[in-house]
Amino acid sequence: MRILNRNVYVGPSQYAKFPVIRLELDLGELEQWPTAKLGTGFIDALVAALPGLADHGCSYREAGGFIRRMREDGGTWLGHVLEHVAIELQNIAGEDVTFGRTRSISDDRPGVYSVVYEYTQREEGIAAGELALKLLDSLLPAELRTVTDGQWDWDSERDDFIRYAQRRALGPSTASLVRAAEERGIPWLRLNQQSLVQLGHGKYQQRIQATITGRTPHIAVELASDKEETNKILGSLGLPVPRQVLVNSQTDALKAARKLAGPVVLKPYNGNHGRGITINITDDDEIRAAFDAASEISRSVIVETFQVGDDHRLLVVNGELIAATKRTPGHVVGDGKLTVTQLLDEVNSDPRRGVGHEKVLTRIELDREANMMLERVGMTAESVPAAGDIVYLRSTANLSTGGTATDVTDSIHPDNRDMAVRAVRAIGLDVGGVDFITPNIAESYKSIGGAICEINAAPGFRMHIAPSEGTPRDAAAPVVDMLFPPGTPSRVPIAAVTGTNGKTTTARMLAHIAKMAGFTPGLTTTDGVYIDGQRTVEGDMTGPVSARMVLSDPQIDLAVLETARGGLLRAGMGVPEVDVGAVINVASDHLGIKGIDTLEQLAEIKRIVVEVARDCAVLNADDPNVLKMSAYTDAAVICYVTMNPSHPLVREHIRAGGRACALEAGINGHMITLYDKGSHIPLMWTHLIPATMEGRALHNVQNAMIAAAMAFSLGMKLDAIRHGLRTFDTTFFQAPGRMNVYNEHPFKVVMDYGHNAHAVGMMAELAQRLDVSGRRIVVLAGPGDRRDEDLRAIAQTVAGKFDHYICRRDDGLRGRDGDEVPRIMARALQAAGVAEDAISQIPDEQQAVDAALKMGSTGDLVLVFADALTRTWKQIIRFTPDGDMPRPTPRVEIPELQTSMDERLVAAMEGVVRDERGLRFEREEND
Repeated sequence: MRILNRNVYVGPSQYAKFPVIRLELDLGELEQWPTAKLGTGFIDALVAALPGLADHGCSYREAGGFIRRMREDGGTWLGHVLEHVAIELQNIAGEDVTFGRTRSISDDRPGVYSVVYEYTQREEGIAAGELALKLLDSLLPAELRTVTDGQWDWDSERDDFIRYAQRRALGPSTASLVRAAEERGIPWLRLNQQSLVQLGHGKYQQRIQATITGRTPHIAVELASDKEETNKILGSLGLPVPRQVLVNSQTDALKAARKLAGPVVLKPYNGNHGRGITINITDDDEIRAAFDAASEISRSVIVETFQVGDDHRLLVVNGELIAATKRTPGHVVGDGKLTVTQLLDEVNSDPRRGVGHEKVLTRIELDREANMMLERVGMTAESVPAAGDIVYLRSTANLSTGGTATDVTDSIHPDNRDMAVRAVRAIGLDVGGVDFITPNIAESYKSIGGAICEINAAPGFRMHIAPSEGTPRDAAAPVVDMLFPPGTPSRVPIAAVTGTNGKTTTARMLAHIAKMAGFTPGLTTTDGVYIDGQRTVEGDMTGPVSARMVLSDPQIDLAVLETARGGLLRAGMGVPEVDVGAVINVASDHLGIKGIDTLEQLAEIKRIVVEVARDCAVLNADDPNVLKMSAYTDAAVICYVTMNPSHPLVREHIRAGGRACALEAGINGHMITLYDKGSHIPLMWTHLIPATMEGRALHNVQNAMIAAAMAFSLGMKLDAIRHGLRTFDTTFFQAPGRMNVYNEHPFKVVMDYGHNAHAVGMMAELAQRLDVSGRRIVVLAGPGDRRDEDLRAIAQTVAGKFDHYICRRDDGLRGRDGDEVPRIMARALQAAGVAEDAISQIPDEQQAVDAALKMGSTGDLVLVFADALTRTWKQIIRFTPDGDMPRPTPRVEIPELQTSMDERLVAAMEGVVRDERGLRFEREEND
């Protein structure tokens, strides 16, 4: 049994609308060993290791269903068992996950299963799958084991996993804040492996780290960390504080204790979580030992007067006391029969106690501090305390060391409440915890005494949200309300667009419209991440990572996410939902790769974008595979886009008051028209949109319609949509590789990134519609990882539409021989009736483009399908014909700069432009 492959889906995918892990699991010989055949011993041992499996309902949908499934009807296979074990392992580590699904991959691969299970934290989820494999293997008969050996120790492995998970999971306080944000509908992102979390998106974001917020003053945190300075500030305001002395040696500690006269407390100068604190000591040897313990945490140690009473934590948020908790140190209560060790085992058997922050309470360890506390009262771990005697094993009441918490919020005296609020305000914290010692929290400190021992700048919430006794208090909601007062926005509008072709252009159009409408858009595309029109990251950025980049940027107030098939298959979507989702088309591309063999399967992947659309799903009604997606979206509104004004379904949709975008013929050309709630809204003539080449580029007409429908559904004004479409063109600078036109040679050159039959066919049709007095020449290619039939389809799409064909390959061969791609395409052209002398095979891209340019003459059209976009565009604009053919004058003449405007734009994209005097200046933001 082994894991062949693993995918971690960070968001909605073909398997679920939430994060899941998918394992490709090969059972090997164990395909012949279902659980019933493995026997009762295997099942009983598994349940003994993980008792929580008894609560799994499985297909029976009731507790005990999974155990029943393992025992009855021949049992179930170990892939299914691994799914449940991986879920239960996360449950015992404190995560609330329940979803799983296991299926055989195909009849062609017997014994290989797709195992899918939910996760909360990535690394923990991965580790759960790996530990599940080891656990199952360890329970098999020796001859069937392949992973574990005789050294396997399940108890140790389990506890190590829990600790590993907790080191990576959000702590109880941070998790409570995240839950409170989710309840308010506020999105969140984890920014590191600790507790740094972003609440909200873009310019609305607020950050927290544990319970410190982005608004917490740094100076307040510094003051709270300085126990001596805090004591002085609070004392100067008349607040109750113990007397203190700061020391740096055992000798000074002894002197300070004598000076303070009476029991003292020693604690680290800048410690936390109760580490290194020793209380109520008078003996010199105890003082020396306490100093050593504190100095392990901090070089400086505080000696302060010991205050008699109970330890309380008072939580103040935004100037209001939210919760009060009495804390009791970890202890056992004698019964006159059991030893301390036995009593401790009983205490730790409480199901509420676990490792670290796994559960409400933490196990108490019989460690050095516990033995020291026993020694102070003349006992050992084997002593038998008298019935009713309380034996403390901790000197402080922190929950992280085994203490218990009792809520006393309703009984706190008003004077004590006001005192806590004044103390936190004095330090300057927006969220603060006051450690207050008093004999009775229900009586005023003014009458019975009491002292503030410490102010915490990052107070833990666990004791308040899950006390051992008393009423749980919602400590997190007031913090979230402080950061996001009711009515305050927290999320930015998100638009996602997908499709086989046109998604990059459509996404760019929408981002441009948004900018014209006054937004600061964040855009992800196949060539990078753009913030407010400026590229910040280069590369194919159409997956979850880029979505996270955009939503984390504090500038943006709208996100446009180009979403590609590869990212959806590899890691799912980067966001759990979008406001507007659009699918442009589903055409043959990447088929035969990663298990996607048919258009229907490809459509299933792409429809994820509209499955998670919340407000509007924009669908191309002219594509049957896209039209069917309307049955899979829960969006409030469906907007159909059609270039067929007689489309029967869209007509009925409009008559029912639905939203649509249609292309209508008029006396002046074609008009893009919007329909919504019975309104008929003419938007603009297609020939006024530069990207459509006066309406001839029908694919960009469709892209403009999709972009307009999305912008309208995002609430943008009509004039902003019109202005955006009027000012968006297909220059290389604005849309690299998307129908870039160069007119500075005697012939026209069009460069495009089309790399599948559908995209190439649209450009070939455009070439037919353009006025060309000379020949039409095309440079043709296809990616090497496509199937032979896909390469032949590309060639067949253009056959008969050009006068000369130059077949090339990409720089990256992707498993092909050097001239295999051009050879396949050349043969397909000949099979389609193209004369052999009209075909050239020039494998190298640069040489192929150079040959096409040299072949061009006055009035010709050269269509170049490019892979290396920037390199090819430079090659086109810098081309100098052989012979006496003069180089045309640039359209924009600047005496100081002897390059054409297009050359300047290319240079600008590289970050630098040079003039003829050798001067160098950096690119302006708005070049």
